[in-house]
Amino acid sequence: MADQSRRDFLYVATAAVGTVGAVGLAWPFIDQMNPDASTRALASIDVDVSSLEPGQAIVVKWRGRPVFIRYRTDAEVEAARATPIEELKDKGAENANLPTNAPATDENRSGGEGRENWIVMVGVCTHLGCVPIGTAGDFGGWFCPCHGSHYDTAGRIRKGPAPKNLEVPVFAFTSDTTIRIG
Repeated sequence: MADQSRRDFLYVATAAVGTVGAVGLAWPFIDQMNPDASTRALASIDVDVSSLEPGQAIVVKWRGRPVFIRYRTDAEVEAARATPIEELKDKGAENANLPTNAPATDENRSGGEGRENWIVMVGVCTHLGCVPIGTAGDFGGWFCPCHGSHYDTAGRIRKGPAPKNLEVPVFAFTSDTTIRIG
């Protein structure tokens, strides 16, 4: 009986030491998958939009992805507001600044009260990850020529195979002419 309890102890001790050794050996490989300091430094960026006129857009790079910033005209805002939610393929706002169940109204996709003309979106098609072309397509927003997805001026999918609206990242105006993304 004493041999069996000693044997059990040796099995448990060997397994514990082996587990600690395996974790110690694996940790450097796991840790190297974390983003480096230069990537973490790009967690947020400030973009100067003072040079944009109504109807113009710029593309900036954030976390390795393109971000569309568009200063929409009043006519573009009115057209986006006039679109009934029932006509939208994706009825969710897809806005990281709002609750996940927020509807895809133009107000929920734009820069907020007093900044309705501004739209900020991650410029990656939700179908297969292509980069759509701005001020193009059937709705005057963005068009992904790879598979024919059409987005309106609020970045909502209106036609084509893309299942979701363009994602709105966390952003805020830090001044009248500067947007912080991230």
